[in-house]
Amino acid sequence: MITLTKNDENDEIIKVAQLSVEDALKELNTSQSGLTIDEVHTLQQKYGKNIFAKANQEPLWKKFLANFTNLMAILLWVAGIIAFCADLVQLGIAIWAVNIINGIFSFWQEFQADKATEALANMLPSYTRVVRNGKEEKILANDLVPGDIVKLEEGDDIPADIRVIAATTAQADQSSLTGEVNPVHKGAHAVEDAKKKNHADLNNMIFSGTNMMKGNVTGVVVKTGMNTDFGKIAELTQNVAQQKSPLEKELDTLTKQISILAISIGIIFFLIATFFVHYPLVKGFVFALGMIVAFIPEGLEPTVTLSLAGAVQRMAKKHALIKRLSSVETLGSTSVICSDKTGTLTKNEMTVKELWTLEKSYHVSGEGYAVRGHIKEGPTHVFAKDNDTLKEVLLGGVFADNAKIQAPDKKHLRYQILGDPTEACLEVVARKGKVDVEAELKNTPRVKELPFDSSRKMMTVIQSSDGTHRFNTYTKGAPNCVVDKCTSYLEHGEIKPITQEIKDKIMRANDGYAKDGLRVLAVAGRNLDQKMMDNLDSATIETVEKDLTFLGLTVMMDPPRAEVYKAARECRKAGIKVTMVTGDYGLTAKSIARQIGLNDPDKPLTVITGDALKTMPDDELRHYLEGEVVFARMAPEQKYRVVSMYEKMGKIVAATGDGVNDAPALKKANIGIAMGGTGTDVAKEAADMILTDDNFASIVGAIKEGRGVYSNIRKFLIYILNSNMPEAVPSVLFLLSGGAIPLALTVMEILFIDLGTDMIPALGLGREDPEKGIMDRPPRSPKDHLINKHVLAKAFLWYGLIASIIATAAFFGANFYRGHIFPNLPEVGWDYRQATTVTLAAIIFCQIAAVLNIRYSRQSMFNKHFFKNSMIFIGIIMEIVLLLCISYVPVFQSFFGTEPLNSHDWIMLVCIPIPLILIDELRKWILRKNYKK
Repeated sequence: MITLTKNDENDEIIKVAQLSVEDALKELNTSQSGLTIDEVHTLQQKYGKNIFAKANQEPLWKKFLANFTNLMAILLWVAGIIAFCADLVQLGIAIWAVNIINGIFSFWQEFQADKATEALANMLPSYTRVVRNGKEEKILANDLVPGDIVKLEEGDDIPADIRVIAATTAQADQSSLTGEVNPVHKGAHAVEDAKKKNHADLNNMIFSGTNMMKGNVTGVVVKTGMNTDFGKIAELTQNVAQQKSPLEKELDTLTKQISILAISIGIIFFLIATFFVHYPLVKGFVFALGMIVAFIPEGLEPTVTLSLAGAVQRMAKKHALIKRLSSVETLGSTSVICSDKTGTLTKNEMTVKELWTLEKSYHVSGEGYAVRGHIKEGPTHVFAKDNDTLKEVLLGGVFADNAKIQAPDKKHLRYQILGDPTEACLEVVARKGKVDVEAELKNTPRVKELPFDSSRKMMTVIQSSDGTHRFNTYTKGAPNCVVDKCTSYLEHGEIKPITQEIKDKIMRANDGYAKDGLRVLAVAGRNLDQKMMDNLDSATIETVEKDLTFLGLTVMMDPPRAEVYKAARECRKAGIKVTMVTGDYGLTAKSIARQIGLNDPDKPLTVITGDALKTMPDDELRHYLEGEVVFARMAPEQKYRVVSMYEKMGKIVAATGDGVNDAPALKKANIGIAMGGTGTDVAKEAADMILTDDNFASIVGAIKEGRGVYSNIRKFLIYILNSNMPEAVPSVLFLLSGGAIPLALTVMEILFIDLGTDMIPALGLGREDPEKGIMDRPPRSPKDHLINKHVLAKAFLWYGLIASIIATAAFFGANFYRGHIFPNLPEVGWDYRQATTVTLAAIIFCQIAAVLNIRYSRQSMFNKHFFKNSMIFIGIIMEIVLLLCISYVPVFQSFFGTEPLNSHDWIMLVCIPIPLILIDELRKWILRKNYKK
């Protein structure tokens, strides 16, 4: 497996990250003045273009032909040949047409679904600025080589893996790699403990496929193309073979079973017809082929395909877009969901939840970037004007804020944040406290900023004083770092000297919030004297960030989605395990998991970090996966490993993600789920399903639909298979009687049932809503096949047996009514054709009863949803219309060998469904009664 976070001596990124700027340049054989043209040419020959190479792909023509050579397709080709051998040219053409349409449809679905690598390639910038031969120039990004000196500004896409050698207020958006939206501050200092860190945690490295959010960077290229972390994700994504879905495996198994059954029966009947009944060899062969036709469900594949397509349409209305039809059923088989946190389980909107001062703490209501909610002390609403300390805390957040909030518009359904989401929520809470943000910024504009850097973990702003504010300088940052710079604190309007006891009190509050997974920022102020204000050029970190006055703590979080708690509870009830796999910190991940009830509250919850997973053997990982676990600070290949291990344990895994880093895991999972709103194109292309509302609860709805689909496929399998028995019985009676009992059905009439009257009602069964209680049972076992003893018993020993008895009785009854009794039954002529038409009609009316009975496994069909599925009743009407057509329209009569039915026939046929329905209702009543006991 490809590793993106190696920490050995051969990892070039780790090596240059722990070196000083001068030593890093030496390591890469370059200098501040850049490479020479000759050096560039040599390196281009060695490393190639800075592009993402495409994996060798199977030719389109092979993919196309593969859809016509699977087992079910071969069976349909054989069925067509059988029709041609029986001189049924039109039906042979019809069967082959069904096969061709199915193959083209399947190929189109596959063609649309696999474009992940192309999407990766499109994320590289076209041009970039470099220094070569001591001169700055603009070149194509794909011409970059290791050792090039690159200059980047705010908004630039990063074209390679680059070691920072100079930076000014630099922040990078690494969300495409890590999945976490918070900007990462970048600098040129060596990272001495680089070997202990993941690549994404190296503050002196910026990575291909990410973006400069703020500031400027000069850097030296370390890796290009497929050697970058981004390229390794591309390679990992390419190397993940497209797995067959559980449904595809099931259909393969089903096809094999049906093939063996049909061919075995055909051989047996051929031997009986030839050696016992003494049929001519050719006639015996055609007779055997007719038996095979009776057992091949020609309509199975189009019925499954159209049923899945209908489910896809229904799921699209519930915010789930399916790219691969068979993924619908895979969802229903899901036993584990590996879910990202940010934006899926949470709202991806940082929100201030508490404000803490040495006087009191305040609760903040409302979530997200909309100004809905209040600052409260108990039940009382509190505003900035009511408390001097609270006002200063809020002003500190407003002044030390570089983010911009854009309200939703036609292009964006959610608030858009330009800058750090953490800073954006400080403006929102100030507005909740009735601070006039625009007036404050206008009256006291910023005159200088001492930007955040990772070494001191704080930022400071200096505002021009209008004489109305206590302070003209505000600092915010990590509580321990800010408190260390404080010599006083504000309480009840007075500035008091700070003591160690007060500092300990502040840090205890901070630690309490941190243990709950909340993010805490400290706010402090200072009033610079006029001399320093008049000479801001001399204002440095050392001279400004000292003798601060502690004001308070702002406590924030990315709140869970309101509907996720219910969805998580439904998952547990349905026997589905949810495992959070996030790039966020462990305490935060554990806190969110507990808040939303993601895991069993009665069991201990283990947090495993990416660092711990690096050295963890597979056996130990398997042990943790069997319990309650959360994964934090995960790198791309680590998420891939978690998904792979679950699959090795026999689980059906759904994995969610939105970043480029998630693409390998999405493609590896049985069902990859990408976010439609926040997801990258790469994640969407690698996924099997896209959530248009980025909502975990939509996954649960899709799983319910998927379970319903599997149940429905079983229903129409029972429906399709049960007619095979009355289709086969006439041939059995014909052979056993030595030909004294004529064939009650012709091959043409058998195919008319399989491809005509059975199709639309079967589609109706495929559109049934999930039955009540379908999410109250565990996921189906991968060992539980579509065709099992219960399905076979229902299809053949219940519905099929009853239909066989009725169809046989109808054949003999029709002959008796026309004056023919055994053994003097006609084999040709008007009366014979009428008798076969009555038999055909009897099977169709048995199927009408069957489709109504099969709708519910235990529940009575006579419920409030009886008329909800209109397709069922359209199918029944179409069955009768088709029967009328072949019975009364001359062209169809000659084609199918049928004759008109008389009034006595119709009276008998209409009565057939009544006892069948009553008998099955009695069976269901007994089942319900025993189930309750």
